[in-house]
Amino acid sequence: MSARAKFVRQELAQLAARLVAVDGVNDYLVAKRKAAERMGVNSRQQLPSNQEIEQALTDYQRLFQSESQPALLAEQRRLAARALELFAAYKPRLAGPAADGTAGRHSEVQLHLYADAIEDIAVELIDRQIPYENCERRVRLNAATVNQYPAYRFLAEGHPVVLIVFPLKDRNQSPLSPTDGRTMQRLNLHELRQLLDASQPHDNDA
Repeated sequence: MSARAKFVRQELAQLAARLVAVDGVNDYLVAKRKAAERMGVNSRQQLPSNQEIEQALTDYQRLFQSESQPALLAEQRRLAARALELFAAYKPRLAGPAADGTAGRHSEVQLHLYADAIEDIAVELIDRQIPYENCERRVRLNAATVNQYPAYRFLAEGHPVVLIVFPLKDRNQSPLSPTDGRTMQRLNLHELRQLLDASQPHDNDA
């Protein structure tokens, strides 16, 4: 790849990252396509990988959102901890930006739940008087399989929360990350509490 092509690819990754961080485009594929359209790039070979966009997003947050992003991440993780407690019966895991640390003000708090019947989650939400809407989310299970799963979306403390419901039989199968194709980073309640505790300032005894 020529130096010019590398430069264009880097610029595309940075623009896509800004679209995610500022404009709320939460899908990396959509972000890179929008970036390419704005820059007039037609070659697919010049499009950055999802990993490059995520790295550019991390760099952007560190440079331009060094105060707001960590506070927002902690806020979403605290909300996620309460949601994990609320839906403990469904073997929940926190996934997505709040799990991997790239959460921004437009990010969804994404939980993976496991149930014998999808309707169990709807009943739970109704019983708790939580207004919700039905939706779906695509999740990659392995290199060859991407499935569409039912989900429930609602707002909590101003943040969108999405509950993706998997069959109970799949609770030991970890989905793959859309960023690098490796096992998706997911957190149970204990792991999330450890992260939250580690991020809290601790007074040193004099």
